Amino acid sequence: MNTGNLPPFVGQALDYLMQGLELAQGWLLSPAAWSQFAVLIVAYMLAVLISRIAVPRLSALLTPPADSFSIFSTARRFVLQFLPLLLPLIAFALTGVGEQATRSIFGSGEVIAFGKRVFIFIAARIFVRDILQVPFLKLLGKYILIPIAALYAVGLLDDVTLLLEETRVQIGNIGFSLMAIVRGVIAGSILFWLGGWSNQQSTEYLSQQEMRPSLKTLAIKAVEFLIFGVAFLLLMNIMGINLSALAVLGGAIGVGLGFGLQKIASNFISGVILLLEGQATVGDYVELDGGEQGKIVKMMARAAILETFDGRWIVVPNEDFITTRVVNYSDSGSANRYEAPFSVTYETDINRVPDIVEAAVAKHPGVLALPYPPDCELRGFGESGVDFACEFWVNGLDDGDNKFTSDVLFLIWNALKAEGIGMPYPRRVIEIKGQMPSALHEA
Repeated sequence: MNTGNLPPFVGQALDYLMQGLELAQGWLLSPAAWSQFAVLIVAYMLAVLISRIAVPRLSALLTPPADSFSIFSTARRFVLQFLPLLLPLIAFALTGVGEQATRSIFGSGEVIAFGKRVFIFIAARIFVRDILQVPFLKLLGKYILIPIAALYAVGLLDDVTLLLEETRVQIGNIGFSLMAIVRGVIAGSILFWLGGWSNQQSTEYLSQQEMRPSLKTLAIKAVEFLIFGVAFLLLMNIMGINLSALAVLGGAIGVGLGFGLQKIASNFISGVILLLEGQATVGDYVELDGGEQGKIVKMMARAAILETFDGRWIVVPNEDFITTRVVNYSDSGSANRYEAPFSVTYETDINRVPDIVEAAVAKHPGVLALPYPPDCELRGFGESGVDFACEFWVNGLDDGDNKFTSDVLFLIWNALKAEGIGMPYPRRVIEIKGQMPSALHEA
C-alpha cells in the first residue's frame, strides 16, 4: 500500500495497523499460539468444574450456626466471603502449570501469560464488586485497584510505573517522583482508614474498662495520637521522603509555639494535666470564676465544652481550669446541700414547726439522711411573719431534670397546711391621730 500521498499521522497509523495484522497472522498460524489458547480454555474449564464441586462443600463447611458469635465463628464467616475468588484463582494456578509446559515445549508463553494476567484482573474485579463492603474501600478498589489490574493485564504496568518514577517534582530541598505521590495517595488512604478503624476499636475497648473517666479519656486520646503518629511516619517512609528534611519545619513550629502559639501549647498541656488529675471530667457540672457554668460534655486538646441547662454551649480554654478557681458540683462521692426558705404567721407556735417540716422533707426520695438529715432552722423575725429555712442534702444539681427545692417547698406547704399553720402575707395597721375627716365620719 502506497502511503506517501496520505497525511503523516494517517500513514503512521496505517503502518502500525499493518504491523499488528502481520503479528496477529503469525500468531494465528503458529502451533505455539494455538497450544497456548488450548491450554487457557482447558485450564478455565477445569477451574469451573473444580469450583462447582468445591464451593458448595466449602460453603457448608465454613458456614457457622446462625446463633454462634465466637471468635472461630467470626473467622469462618470472614473466610466464607472470599469463596467467589476461588474460580479465577484456580484458573490462574492451572494456567501457571500450563505455561511451564508450553515454555518447555515451544519456548514461548506470551499468550498464556496474558491469560494469567486476565484471571488476576477478573479476581480483582470480583474482590471489589462482591467482597468489599466498606464504602471507602470499595471506592479505592474501583478507582485504584481495578485500573492497576487492568494495566497489569495488558502488560503496561511496568511502563507506566517507570514513567511515573522518572517524572520528578522538586519543592525546595525536598524532591520526589510522581510515583511517590501515587504511592502516598494510595498508602495514605489505606493507612488513615486503618488508623480511624483502629482508633474506633480501641475507643470502644477502653470505654468498657473500669477506670476513672479522666484517665479513660486520656488513654483514648493517647492511643489516637499514637495510631495516627505511626501512620504519618509510615506514610513518609512509603513516599520516600527523608524525615530529616522536615527538621526545618519542626524548628519553625517550635518557634511558633514559643511565640504565636504559646496559648495553644498552654491549653494543650493544661488539658493533659486535667485528664491526669481528674478534678474535672466529662459529665461534671462546674462553675468558673468568670461566671461560666454548665456540664462538661466534651474535652478536647485545646478547650472544654460546657452545656448550660438552657441548651447553650460554652467553649472554655483548658488553661482556665488550671489558673482560676473552679467549683465542681459533681465531684465523685460528694453530695450538695440546698435550702428551702419559708415563713409562718406570728400566731403560730413556732416550736412545732421544725419537727413538722423535717419529717415532711425526709419523705422525699431524693433527700439524703447522710451526711446530715433535713434540718429546719429559725432564721429571723420578718415584717409579716417568722422566717425559717430547711437545709437538705441531695445527690445531683437542683436544675435541669432535678427540681429538689421546688419539691421540698411543696412538701412544706402541704405539711403546714395539714397542721393548720398558715403562711403570712403583708399586712399594715393604719393609726389615725386626731379627729377623723368629716367625709369619712359621714360615710
